[in-house]
Amino acid sequence: MKHPKAALAAAVATFALALGGLTGCGAKYAEPFKDAPRSGHDNGVPADLIRMPDGFSNAATKCDHGNRIYTAYHGDQPYGSIAVVPQDPTCRNVTP
Repeated sequence: MKHPKAALAAAVATFALALGGLTGCGAKYAEPFKDAPRSGHDNGVPADLIRMPDGFSNAATKCDHGNRIYTAYHGDQPYGSIAVVPQDPTCRNVTP
């Protein structure tokens, strides 16, 4: 190997970038409101929680203006999902 110091420096830089990328997305639950602007809170009607066994995603569901919204996320992972059932008949008598 002709340039061992350059190879070592490249390996250390690659490790530092990988470590920074892995830790940069942690603790999403501790980031208060790092999302889109919002006009208020809808705490009037509580969401129905669906708690699954370990290893499966938990979910919550709530009615909003006649539509049923499902949200799910898996622990502290940086992904989640949202599904909307438009004009759900079970949401007719729910006032947001």
